[in-house]
Amino acid sequence: MATWAEFAAEEPDMAAFVEGRFAADRHALLATLRKDGSPRISGVEPDFTHGELWAGMMPGSMKSRDLRRDPRFALHCMSTTASMTEAGDAKVSGTAEFWTDKEIYLKDLFDRTGWEPKPEEIDLFRFDVTEVVQLTVEGDGMVVLSWHEGRGTRRVTKQ
Repeated sequence: MATWAEFAAEEPDMAAFVEGRFAADRHALLATLRKDGSPRISGVEPDFTHGELWAGMMPGSMKSRDLRRDPRFALHCMSTTASMTEAGDAKVSGTAEFWTDKEIYLKDLFDRTGWEPKPEEIDLFRFDVTEVVQLTVEGDGMVVLSWHEGRGTRRVTKQ
């Protein structure tokens, strides 16, 4: 698994694009796996800071339980237009690690946002990445850049 910083060092332009897409609308969609293996989609606010990708969620929420049982995830930015001509699209997949030492992250969160949840009010996860996808429209075609850990980046244009 690669940290966000490791991915960003390998693909800085792609990382900047993906971070920008997630920052454009703080709300994103998180796919997790239920106990029976079926998918669950939940809202989440991902946070890219200090070379890491984080997400906090309500303690004991279904998405938190899912990730604690099976850490695999997929994260998708909010797509506001069907044509994607304005901004593009971004997806990240990998595994989530439940984080119990929250004080440093929460202090940094407060310094950046002014929001100060108590440690017991948040289940915190740090995400490692195995796949990052960037979709954009160029002319009449869709350009898909996909990075996979250990395989690098592949570009496909679809007309």
